[in-house]
Formats: sequence, C-alpha cells, structure tokens
Amino acid sequence: MLYKEILPSETLQNFIKCFWIFQDTEKDVVNTILPDGYFDLILKIEDNKLVDLFLTGVWTKPKDVITKKGIKLIGIRCKLISAEFLFKQEINNILDSSTPLPLNHWSIDQLPYNNFNKFESLLSSSIIQYLQDLKKIDERKFKLFNILYQKEGCLEVSELSELIFWSSRQINRYFNKQFGFPLKTFLNILRCHASYKEIARGETSAPLNFYDQAHFIKEIKRHTGNTPKQLFNDKNDRFLQLKTIDKK
Repeated sequence: MLYKEILPSETLQNFIKCFWIFQDTEKDVVNTILPDGYFDLILKIEDNKLVDLFLTGVWTKPKDVITKKGIKLIGIRCKLISAEFLFKQEINNILDSSTPLPLNHWSIDQLPYNNFNKFESLLSSSIIQYLQDLKKIDERKFKLFNILYQKEGCLEVSELSELIFWSSRQINRYFNKQFGFPLKTFLNILRCHASYKEIARGETSAPLNFYDQAHFIKEIKRHTGNTPKQLFNDKNDRFLQLKTIDKK
C-alpha cells in the first residue's frame, strides 16, 4: 500500500491541511473514512489518466470507500475556509456526500500524475496565483478557523465568540449556511479527530478534552459508529486514518 502526505507551503496553510496520495497495487481495498473536520478534492487516476474528479463535503459520520486494485487517488485535504475562498461555493448540499467537478478544474487534467511531488508543486503554484486575485478576506473567518483547528475543538461556542468578536448566532448561521451543520457539531468532530492518534496506539481512556469515559465513548461512537476499542481493534483492516497515522 502506498500512502503519502505533503504539507502545504506557508502561503497555503490557512486553506489546505495536506496533499495526499493513496494506492494499493495488490488488491481491492475497502476503507472506512472517519470524520476529521476537513473536506477533500479527489482525483481518480487509472492507467495514468484522470478519469474522475470530485469534491466531498464534510463527513459527520463514517463512510465506506472501495478503491479498486491499481487505482491511484490523489487528494487535497482542505480546511473549511477553502470552500468559500478557493471553491467559491457553499458545500452544505454535499454534506456526507460528494459532487463531480469538470476534469479541467484548475487545469488539473494537465498535471503529471506519475510524479506526486511535481504534481503538488505545480498545483500549489496555481492555487497561490489564484489566491492573489481574491478580494480581501474577512479576517474574522481566518481567525475563526485558525483557533478551531489549533484548539482541536477544545473550547466552547461562547468562548470562541468572545475571541473573534463575532456572535454565536452569527457563527452558527454561517456554519449552517456554508457547511450544513452548526458549530457545535464541528467542535465535536475536531475533538474526536484529535483522539485518533491515541486510539491508534491503544490508548482508549478518555482524553482531557472529554468530560469522562462515558462522554468519550458516546461522542466517538456518534461520529465513527464504533467505540474507541473497536476502532483500535480494526485499525489495520478498515480505518485509513488510523492505519496511516504513523506515516504522517
């Protein structure tokens, strides 16, 4: 199995979590994707040709994905602010699903799929050029998402509102309209995602950002369909994030 990530340049860190590639040349693979607080632009490559390009929404529940033997997937894992400023669209209508994009989106069909490092470099340059043409971005939104991802969900809605001088009602309206769920759901997803690394190591006791063990199990099961112990026991068979967490 091939899995690799490339972190974005400093210019793109506000918008992109990473570029990634996945392929298994020996067998068809079924993976369960767990909610992580991001969304993805994904290329499907067959015989070194782009055959599909699609945009996912944010996952709030687990998603089973079948990848056929030899198929290469290349993705851009995007922070939520990218929906508005890179893709210029609301993604509430693709919550827990995906939508196809034209193969020539961002001229992606012209990039080299057999050289991941070169692919990332050329695409990053194109995105940086695209960002230079954007109008001024609301600084509150930059601050909002920087705090959310840095804190990994470990703060209250009211606390966040005070930090960025944006009312809780306005933030929730923005989240529901743009992404299809309230801020509290996003906080819970980030909090669960932050615990995946410990779960992958077999540490299934509640981290400090959960009230107690019962709360931890309830929230993990709500967003993954499994208890922490079940995630750990199946990490090498089903859960891509847990399987590859040490490769990052």
